[in-house]
Amino acid sequence: MSAGLRIGCDVGGSFTDFLLFDPATGAVETLKVPTTPEAPEQGVMAGLAELAAARPGLLEGMETLIHGTTLVINAIIERKGAETALITNAGFRDVLETRREIRYDIYDIRQAFPAPIVPRRLRREVAGRIGHDGQEFEPLDADGLRDVLRDLAGQGVASVALCLLHSYANPAQERQAAAIAAEMDLPLDLSLSSDVLPEVQEFERFSTTALNAYVRPKVDRYLGALEGALADAGYAHPLFLMQSGGGVIGAQTARQAPVRLAESGPVGGVLAAGRLGQAAGADDILAFDMGGTTAKACLIRDGELPITRAYEVDRVHRFKRGSGTPLAVPTVDLIEIGAGGGSIAQVDALGLLRIGPESAASDPGPACFGRGGTRATITDANLVLGYLDPAEFRAGGIILDVEAARAAIARDVAALLGLDVDLAAAAIVAMVDENMAQAARMYAAEHGGDPARAAMVACGGGGPLHGAAVARKLGITRLMVPEAAGVFSALGFLMATPSFEVARSRPARLDALTPGALEDEFAALAAEADAVVGAVAPRAPLTRRRYAEMRYAGQGHQLRVRLQDDLSAPAIAAAFAAAYDAAYGYTYDDLVPEIVTLRLVSEAAQEGPGFAAATAGPAPAPRWRRAWDPLAGQMVDHQVLPFDAVTGEVTGPALIGQSGTTILLPAGARARKGPGGWLDITLPDPAEAEATAPAAATQTRSASRPDPRKEPAT
Repeated sequence: MSAGLRIGCDVGGSFTDFLLFDPATGAVETLKVPTTPEAPEQGVMAGLAELAAARPGLLEGMETLIHGTTLVINAIIERKGAETALITNAGFRDVLETRREIRYDIYDIRQAFPAPIVPRRLRREVAGRIGHDGQEFEPLDADGLRDVLRDLAGQGVASVALCLLHSYANPAQERQAAAIAAEMDLPLDLSLSSDVLPEVQEFERFSTTALNAYVRPKVDRYLGALEGALADAGYAHPLFLMQSGGGVIGAQTARQAPVRLAESGPVGGVLAAGRLGQAAGADDILAFDMGGTTAKACLIRDGELPITRAYEVDRVHRFKRGSGTPLAVPTVDLIEIGAGGGSIAQVDALGLLRIGPESAASDPGPACFGRGGTRATITDANLVLGYLDPAEFRAGGIILDVEAARAAIARDVAALLGLDVDLAAAAIVAMVDENMAQAARMYAAEHGGDPARAAMVACGGGGPLHGAAVARKLGITRLMVPEAAGVFSALGFLMATPSFEVARSRPARLDALTPGALEDEFAALAAEADAVVGAVAPRAPLTRRRYAEMRYAGQGHQLRVRLQDDLSAPAIAAAFAAAYDAAYGYTYDDLVPEIVTLRLVSEAAQEGPGFAAATAGPAPAPRWRRAWDPLAGQMVDHQVLPFDAVTGEVTGPALIGQSGTTILLPAGARARKGPGGWLDITLPDPAEAEATAPAAATQTRSASRPDPRKEPAT
């Protein structure tokens, strides 16, 4: 019988990962199957069927299925959402295009921005106006709205973002417009800004609501199809989804506000990495997750997930804040890099090696997958360099073809750069490692952190393979790889607790607040958030956290301030002063603080899997495999052993196999199992590693060939 089992499912660009957890025994089972991009629910159901084959009655007895997906972010980046229109007040048609009139680079006279998600021809105006204080001083033009809706439906529009001015202060006109649309019974799906983001800052509210409208039909169809398939297979419980901010919500809530799922896949790995850091006694963690399509990095300081409401997608310049499209819902602040196992390697017109962001994904996949792909990828390079063993690699029945990988690299890279295949493959890996390290370094600097002070947790199918090289470039000397690293995001889903954040903008000077005003506001927010969380965990006790976004009167940016039980003006002023001093090193005595937005997070107490040492397997016979040593610049013998056979200290070079991934332990590194079953690796500093490189390395290179110890130019 399969009663009580919990499954985390992460749909990525290349693979769909599963982690099955049995709370009664603590046992964990993992699985990877290829993603089916055109109909992701098919890949999910195929994986569940494979798990059920070994556990009769799995779907009927399973208690929880928590799902994360890249469907939303991919639809936005690839511009594959619904035909979407925007309706707003007269005179504000171009808010999406005028943005905030802030230049992200004051010296670039040709700076570009992403094209608005809604083209100008589908941005329409109606008369009516709510003031900033919530008072109506011009009624909504109902007849004009009906004309606009009919015209949009006639043009094939599927989804509409309704963004009226100051709807955060009074949503009455948006509610009136939604009622009119419902009466007309047109095939238009409406997203109201007062539901999606009832907060100040018009551009951010318009942008986030437009993104929600853009992806909602696609997400609604997908989740509807998945829920139907699960019901047909015998699963009788609700489907849950991971939010970008780290909490779990029900599918019905997710279908209404899919914009909250934009980073739902990567967040699972970040959450689990943070929990591992706490268990390992590491205050700061750099979570490094490399999958089949992208790599992700997130800096966790003092055990707190970095949550932002200033997240951007579709940036024109990866490292320039303000060059993207705002997505102002709670999101774990991470960076995504176009570097995964399927990232394509090519030589550009200038004769420079380039990696990604184009990916072979799962269809057709890397050349070595034998599924029709012919272009050289990072996975092909790792196979050529000996890091992957075709006999051990299993993902959806794929058998790796070494000769196909060599042929692709020879044609796409080696011949064009005048290298042999091994050196070309080494250049591909060195390039992508440098790209990922550079992105992580810039991300950490942008957030005021120092990656060298952190320990790295490497996960995903490629993270443990590339983690040591990326860590070395960042000056990190402690690397941890957990059990089930290849499906770590799916594990993070099961560690997450049901939670939901609601917010309302209520700009008010602190000295003008009346007693009890905030209590009433927070009570309304609590009722809304508790209803969402209670639907997911009806019997679990709830806890609430209250926040205020505050500033001094006249300022344009706010600070997030945690509020305690005392909601009196003096207590709030003291909390704000402490937060302001911590952020800027000073406070003002002659300025009055003001509250801009109130936030409340409701969270259910729910236990998930933790980290526990697994029973070690039998010691295997010693095995060795030739694989590339980047410091030696040649193929050298690497010890090969399974993850569960590691009992004492292992010294590099070694290749440690796990289901779904391989851990590369470089020369000079030392690894031991931690108390919770993770592999704790101590890396040598770069100077020490260089000193231990074999002297024969210099004899293996022709003078006309580049030195693989020096990363190719990016």
